[in-house]
Amino acid sequence: MEMLVFQDIVTIFVLAIFVLLVCNRFNLPAIVGFLLTGTLCGPHGLGLVAEAHLVEMLAEVGVIFLMFAIGVEFSLEKLSRYKAAVLGGGSIQVLLTIALVTGLSLLRGLDFNRSVFLGFLAALSSTAIVLSLLQERAEADSPYGRFTTAVLIFQDLAIVPMMLIIPMLAGVSGSLTQTVLLLAAKMAGVFALVFVCSRWVVPFVLGQVVRTRSQVLFMTTTLGLCFSIAYLTYALGLSLSLGAFLAGVIVSESEYSVNALGGILPFKDVFVSFFFVSVGMLLSLGFVAAHPVLVLVATVVILALKALVAWLSSVIMGRSGRSAIISGLQLSQVGEFSFILASVGLGAGLIPEQGYQLFLAASVLTMLCTPFLFSLAPAVADRAMQWPWLRDRAVFRRKDIAEPSGEKLRDHLIISGFGLGGRNIARAAEVAGIPYVVLDVNAETVAREREAGRNILYGDASFEEVLHHADVEAARVLAITVSDAAGARRIVDLAQRINPSLHIIVRTRFHTEMRDLYDLGADEVVPEDLESSMELFSRVLARYLVPRAEVERFAEEIRAEGYGCFLEECHEPPSPLIKLGRFSDMDLSIFTICPQAPLDGRTLEEAALRKEHGLTAVAVMRGEELHRNPDGRFRLQREDQVYVFGERREITAKAWLFTRPVCEEQP
Repeated sequence: MEMLVFQDIVTIFVLAIFVLLVCNRFNLPAIVGFLLTGTLCGPHGLGLVAEAHLVEMLAEVGVIFLMFAIGVEFSLEKLSRYKAAVLGGGSIQVLLTIALVTGLSLLRGLDFNRSVFLGFLAALSSTAIVLSLLQERAEADSPYGRFTTAVLIFQDLAIVPMMLIIPMLAGVSGSLTQTVLLLAAKMAGVFALVFVCSRWVVPFVLGQVVRTRSQVLFMTTTLGLCFSIAYLTYALGLSLSLGAFLAGVIVSESEYSVNALGGILPFKDVFVSFFFVSVGMLLSLGFVAAHPVLVLVATVVILALKALVAWLSSVIMGRSGRSAIISGLQLSQVGEFSFILASVGLGAGLIPEQGYQLFLAASVLTMLCTPFLFSLAPAVADRAMQWPWLRDRAVFRRKDIAEPSGEKLRDHLIISGFGLGGRNIARAAEVAGIPYVVLDVNAETVAREREAGRNILYGDASFEEVLHHADVEAARVLAITVSDAAGARRIVDLAQRINPSLHIIVRTRFHTEMRDLYDLGADEVVPEDLESSMELFSRVLARYLVPRAEVERFAEEIRAEGYGCFLEECHEPPSPLIKLGRFSDMDLSIFTICPQAPLDGRTLEEAALRKEHGLTAVAVMRGEELHRNPDGRFRLQREDQVYVFGERREITAKAWLFTRPVCEEQP
């Protein structure tokens, strides 16, 4: 038995390697490769895997890790900002989908209970696939990425009442009121536990663990917390994924969240791959071959219906037309938890075997289409927004917010996007006395910031009418901070054509976007990935005691020549812009004098730091007072922080002077 399990794992990995190589050759996403791997090795394909149940268990672990990682990247404060989108957008999407599918099923002659059940199956989208793609494409913080994430969170919450209602639809359960009250009590208890643990219990426990300086113990504690809370929610009749997500939220409130996330990510990537393989194993190639037209029609209908409902829910929540279209396409597939609901419904008699196979085949195909829909979504949205009725609604849907106040601006700054980057630019403009106007498509943000007195308009800057509203013809600078790469390109192109003298500065996530943005008319492009490299290398140079002026000159030269020496395309070794001086082997370190250390109570002259040990004390911090360039009569005391300059090897070798008791003093 054990060898069969090991054999199955080896088979999956070996087959996945070859399939992923083929997918990479044709630029297909890795998710497609894992789904195809599962289809090939599953019971309906080549039958290479004997213990399919084991793969499903590993897949469940993958979903747990994924949801935990998502929870760590969130926080209670961030969730509170999402509450409108979660409760509003999520509930609209789920309820509209259920209502629409139920109505269509009733027209087809199904009874009410079975129609509602089909609505449950269609209402859920794939958390694992969508969030993985959002993270992979760095779109999680884009306007549509935030809305999509919020809807997925609500869907995961909605699974719980769906599971409780299915027995009632099958006629094997009792009072609806009792069921709802029991569910409310469970949810209230779980969220109370999350609040208490996130505020007091987990930070204290992790603090004690961190003091041991044992990375193994820290990771064991983190994993134990993740699985414990996931099991607790499962024992209460809720989902494992919801518990894992809540565990991540709890950890996110501590100062150790980044370390926890870094340790989880390698596990997540491995186990999530098993999830995609397990989904692929559900697809029956025989059923698809026997009913190709039926499966294809069902797939197209599901994708179209779900995209339409998700788009409508996004529009109702005040999102821009373009953002709503992209969110709709991203949420158009069937979710992994629908398979669980379908198996429960099959056992309860709510769906026949033939219908179950049709649902599985169409659902897996919608998942296979998802990576391609992600890639096509920006282009589809751009094309759709050329339709006048969509464009007009997107630009002026909220007249009360979109109208600017006061006289027309001149020589001002336009900020597109009011995330962290846009907010910091606005603050800097306020300090410098620069007139500015902000354009953003988040209606809640616009309303809140207008109340705070900021000159902010609701509108999508990729539309000419919105830019005219912001007086782009008279502006001096346009700063684009949106997270949507395709949207940023549209804004640059449009703004440059309207006002050729406008100085356009664009923030982009990846340096691969730089060439397109410059070609469209951007004057400056700030790639986050290369700027972070620049900052890291500047700090490296500082540690080698390169003068600050030289470091700044180096950074400016790198930026001026387009970050060439940082790019992979640069095959020739760059000529050295900085030559390390004679002090490259020197260092500046800080030591705290411990009680009874050799330097405790001695003057610098008595200690003979420079004469006998080759070290120079350049400053001493005593309490809140800093003593610069202390002379030989300065007497050192315990708890003094001494700034020591010297050769790196000498500093390392003479550290005992500051820390070791006199009885351990070296000769």
